[in-house]
Amino acid sequence: MAEITAAMVKELREQTGAGMMDCKKALNETNGNMEEAVEVLRKNGQAKAVKKEGRIAAEGICRIASKGDTVAAVVEVNSETDFVAKNEQFQQFVENVAKQAVNSTAADLDAFLGEKWLEDGSKTVKEALVDKIAVIGEKLSIRRFERVEAKDGCVVSYVHGGGRIGVIVEAKTNVVNDAVKEALTNIAMQVAALNPKYVATTDVSEEYKAHEKEIIAAQIGQDPKMAGKPEKVIEGAINGRLNKELKEVCLLEQVYVKAEDGKQTVAQYLAQVAKENGADLNIAGFVRFETGEGLEKKNEDFAAEVAAQLG
Repeated sequence: MAEITAAMVKELREQTGAGMMDCKKALNETNGNMEEAVEVLRKNGQAKAVKKEGRIAAEGICRIASKGDTVAAVVEVNSETDFVAKNEQFQQFVENVAKQAVNSTAADLDAFLGEKWLEDGSKTVKEALVDKIAVIGEKLSIRRFERVEAKDGCVVSYVHGGGRIGVIVEAKTNVVNDAVKEALTNIAMQVAALNPKYVATTDVSEEYKAHEKEIIAAQIGQDPKMAGKPEKVIEGAINGRLNKELKEVCLLEQVYVKAEDGKQTVAQYLAQVAKENGADLNIAGFVRFETGEGLEKKNEDFAAEVAAQLG
């Protein structure tokens, strides 16, 4: 049996919003497996707001570079401290990494790190990173990048919170004007704020639906009001909750954040913009990076850090 520490209980509580004792019990049931413990709490209806991607804790920033209206790339570069993340030299380096990414032909991060550095062809991207680590005196990491090229339309980008979140939205459209680009920027802001997982319900995998139905079924099974209900009624309740959840995780089904009536969906907003501009306008996809997503932050208090440095 794995030892269940206070830190593990605290982490699970922060991820799920469940009570301290519920978190401890779930960890004991799963022998300390954090992901399984989250599932236990969800099935028991004790998880209030599961952060599926894990705690957002690492420092650093996201930056985006573009080439015209058809190509954009977003990168995430991490640092150890928020102090360095705000450093002008670090931020300029991340800007250069984004420029590298928008011109890159690399299929993965290893290939990207092996490319010739655009700012100095005598070194690779990885060597440029090592040099910057030596200058700044703190561990830095180019964590990820994604390049988006619109084949039949345009791309727009949005950076939120000084680089905490970076979003690229790709659209298929036969009209690319200021009104269409403004609308797509609004959609990028929607993606940043509400973090959808899919563009439309048709994109949701059957595996995801099956998994969520299992969770919902376990929750309904513990509801006294549903005890003794016919199978057909229970199945209807499960599907009802699933459909409600899909509206929250699918971009086009979400309520548009700027909707004046509080009811207009993103799909309806886009249809309105398309009609006003005589356009055939559809969202082809989106990329959303949030700094430190899924990473664990080193947690030491200042006094302990100083003591460690003094030996």
